[in-house]
Amino acid sequence: MQDEFDLAVVGAGILGLAHALAAARMGKRVVVIDRDDRANGASVRNFGFITVTGQKRGPSWRRARRSRDVWEEIAPAAGIAIEQRGLVLALRHPESVAVAEAFLATEMGEGCTLRSPAQFAEHFPEASGNLGALWSPHDLRVESRDAIPRLAAWLEQEWGVTFRMRTAVLSVAPPVVETARGRVRAEAVIVCPGDDLYSLYPERLAAREVTRCRLNMMRLAAPGRHFPAPLMSDLGLLRYAGYGDLPEAEPLRRKLAALQPDHLANGVHLIAVQSADGSLVVGDSHHYDNTPHPFAPAELDRLILEEFTAATGMSPPPVVERWNGTYASDANHSMFVDTPASNVRLAMVTGGNGASTSFAIAEEVIGELYGLKIGMAS
Repeated sequence: MQDEFDLAVVGAGILGLAHALAAARMGKRVVVIDRDDRANGASVRNFGFITVTGQKRGPSWRRARRSRDVWEEIAPAAGIAIEQRGLVLALRHPESVAVAEAFLATEMGEGCTLRSPAQFAEHFPEASGNLGALWSPHDLRVESRDAIPRLAAWLEQEWGVTFRMRTAVLSVAPPVVETARGRVRAEAVIVCPGDDLYSLYPERLAAREVTRCRLNMMRLAAPGRHFPAPLMSDLGLLRYAGYGDLPEAEPLRRKLAALQPDHLANGVHLIAVQSADGSLVVGDSHHYDNTPHPFAPAELDRLILEEFTAATGMSPPPVVERWNGTYASDANHSMFVDTPASNVRLAMVTGGNGASTSFAIAEEVIGELYGLKIGMAS
């Protein structure tokens, strides 16, 4: 087996795969090394929602736009289905409408529109008291648990990327990467540890005060109805900085703090996406700890499903699957790239938006490493 490469990528989640793609497109010989048999963390435990609308204004929003374009480009070649397009965000309060209107007045609102209560009721006739919806055409949704392995297989088959799975990396000192299965030689290394805070460069992650976030996620049985796009509720106007950083969000923050204190205290907001079989992936909540406990009170599911009913007017279908999502988080809720050595980069997404921003981040990192401008930077 080949043991000499131009680039070694540690971590086979979406950020690692994105770096492998960016480097392979430059003609680099790439190996991806991961301690697990397959991607098993944040990259497959999420909604598969490539979210542009609502991302933090500035670099995060621009990265999401670029990453969305890369998803559009590679999905057909990699056999990845785009399950849904767009976003519908239900607006239940006058203060929510004010935030949506302010958002539409920014550059981020280009192409987005406000839908009337009657237009929202065409899809969710049971919803009562709804004041309309924010509609965006910019977002995509894939089935993460299928998309990530398909992407890895495509990188291997079409781009010649080598994968070394079930292989723990012990140390990084290019041109040598020491692993539990022997030595790999690579001129440069990108470390994408996901939410592993202790295996590689723990002191650098500790200095940035990186912790972990646990999410409550569930799959509901098919409701016998087509969702026109991924659905969010107006709690998301506070959760997503592209809306929540606007001055108009403060009155909404005060109102929801009075009306839904338990939702806010548990980081609950609603995302509901629909899979090819009609079932719904619904969530989520947010709790932070270096070692999040595995115990999820039923109260969290109740809060999430209560928000689902409030937004749609529908009784939730039966829950057929539950799991804990996970991702790395820090105070910036964005991303960072560290430089432990001239030919080593430590890259981490810390805002729960890896699916939405990783391709653009990887193009920036690979471009900087090799002194080229690619992707969004070109």
